[in-house]
Amino acid sequence: MTGKSSGAEWLSRYSSSLLGVFGTPQRVLVRGAGCLVWDADGKEYLDLLGGIAVNALGHAHPFVTSVISSQLATLGHVSNFFTSPTQIALAEKLLELSKAPAGSKVFFANSGTEAVEAAFKLARRNTGASTTGAGADSAEQPRTKIIALEGAFHGRTMGALALTAKEAYRAPFAPLPGGVVHVPFGDIEALLAAVDETTAAVFLEPIQGEAGVRPLPAGYLKAAREATSAAGALLILDEVQTGIGRTGKWLASEDAGIVPDAVTLAKGLGGGFPVGALVTFGPETSALLTAGQHGTTFGGNPVATAAALATLHVLESQDILAHVRSMGEHLRTGLAGIAGVTEVRGEGLLIGFDLDGDVAPGVVTAGLDAGFIVNSPGPRTIRLAPPLILTTEQADRFLAALPALLETAKVAAEKTADQQAEQPATSSNNAAKDAK
Repeated sequence: MTGKSSGAEWLSRYSSSLLGVFGTPQRVLVRGAGCLVWDADGKEYLDLLGGIAVNALGHAHPFVTSVISSQLATLGHVSNFFTSPTQIALAEKLLELSKAPAGSKVFFANSGTEAVEAAFKLARRNTGASTTGAGADSAEQPRTKIIALEGAFHGRTMGALALTAKEAYRAPFAPLPGGVVHVPFGDIEALLAAVDETTAAVFLEPIQGEAGVRPLPAGYLKAAREATSAAGALLILDEVQTGIGRTGKWLASEDAGIVPDAVTLAKGLGGGFPVGALVTFGPETSALLTAGQHGTTFGGNPVATAAALATLHVLESQDILAHVRSMGEHLRTGLAGIAGVTEVRGEGLLIGFDLDGDVAPGVVTAGLDAGFIVNSPGPRTIRLAPPLILTTEQADRFLAALPALLETAKVAAEKTADQQAEQPATSSNNAAKDAK
């Protein structure tokens, strides 16, 4: 159907046929197995990014692929005028795993940003009515303010983008949906000062992935829960990246000792198949969105929900969450002992580590050349989010290679700096010659 072409040939076809919203792809990948992938030229890579925390069970997991194939051969899609056993079973399983109280519900979407978009609309429905003043001077003030954090990334659809903090993502699409306020990351006092009776919701990532894997400080979620409860606001946790075992727990927030009003999920939920979910906690929150107020054509379709059920079954039956905890500790300990690594953060197999220079993009390039896939969310930061089945041998292979990758990146950065330093002199000399 597609024929065989080299990576360069595929990239040429890519540039002439796809919108350039992702820039130029780093490689053309054609096959995967477990934690390994291969490109169109036959080169093998150890995938330490997992599709950005998506491929929870690696690539081409035999049980997941067999379940998807079987379901697709049985019932591939039904409209939302109908339901299917896999949709219902997955909703029940997510309510169980999230320890949601009676009266909690699930809405299925196709991605993380769509799950957040549903949560944004849920927040808009929490209009409430706070009364300020007293007696005849009192005035009704509906809840319209939504609070998110600086450094937050919640997605790129318009509601999710309004919650996302990065100005480079936001500016081209202004004006965005209004009422969103960003407060400093991790500053409990700033959050408490911002939450008032006009606040409809607070959106929080327990660990900010796109900002470089930054966990919220201890006590922050509990303080947020107390403040939102007092104000009548919703506490909505974005666990799109951190949920479904990524941190060695079903939810990164589950040890905080709180019950949120809603949680968004996606990425690892389908083991590589597109699926997202909004879980609403308790009957009051679950009643905010009613029939006809939200929907999606493909959300919760039989194949996606079957893929998610298969993924959850493997994670649970093989005790992979315990493996994630031990492997994450192994990686973080190893990284902390490498010269040039200044800080290691994260939990489970969502790890960020900082370098002693602005060479992280160079490490990504050097890593690809050496057969490793990693990510640089910032100039000094590398992010790892490998498949949850990563082995000790694979982790150690990366740890052993990292010092050389750092050195290669530093040499490349110095060479670039030298070339840039020479350019003004060359330009000046040329100008002088032109003047003569």
